[in-house]
Amino acid sequence: MTRPPDRHDDKKDAMTIGKAGYPRPIFLVLLLIAIGVFLWLGRGLDPQLVSQWSGDPGPLSWLIFMAVYAISTVLFVPGSVLTLTGGVLFGPVLGTFLNLTGATIGSVLAFLAARYLGADWVRARAGSRLNAILDGVVAEGWRFVAFVRLVPLFPFNLLNYALGLTRIPLLPYLVTTWVCMFPGTMAYTWLGYVGREAASNGEDLIEKGLLALGLLVAVAFLPRLVRRWRERT
Repeated sequence: MTRPPDRHDDKKDAMTIGKAGYPRPIFLVLLLIAIGVFLWLGRGLDPQLVSQWSGDPGPLSWLIFMAVYAISTVLFVPGSVLTLTGGVLFGPVLGTFLNLTGATIGSVLAFLAARYLGADWVRARAGSRLNAILDGVVAEGWRFVAFVRLVPLFPFNLLNYALGLTRIPLLPYLVTTWVCMFPGTMAYTWLGYVGREAASNGEDLIEKGLLALGLLVAVAFLPRLVRRWRERT
């Protein structure tokens, strides 16, 4: 007779998927290349066009941007492009808030769509990866959601749908998603802002660029720290 899986087995399976990851040196090289390319492209931006969007943004423009971000998240549009755009249009502080809010709303919409409308489609799309996600949430609840948000083991947009098929309640999912997306969102928003400053020959460009680079490097090493902490607990 086969013994049913217990919580210990679920946690072991969840830890197994945590061993995967991107080679850190390669990731950092690609990150530096991406920064260079973005800054170079940023010099081709029309400063007048950017200033029209970012000079005096009002609540209507905020709502439009967050709605576009949320819908794009549901439709599997890469979030990094939108986050950079938010930094260009709205600056580092407001841009971070709008990016984070739009991404969170989109994540919640995908979560609810999977839970109540498209479970079969999500199962087919996620394939064998879904079992690891289901087991991880059974074993660790919101802590597993935090782990996969901070450590890029699964595609972000697909993960939003897959988590909708787990047992985690909506509120813990929403709060964990918002908190754990904050570091990466802030870093990429700053990068977009630096690109705007490069296009308009803004002041203190070197200092702002170094700050953006520091944030991106910190975000790049965050998954390693999370893995080490997780292995010790």
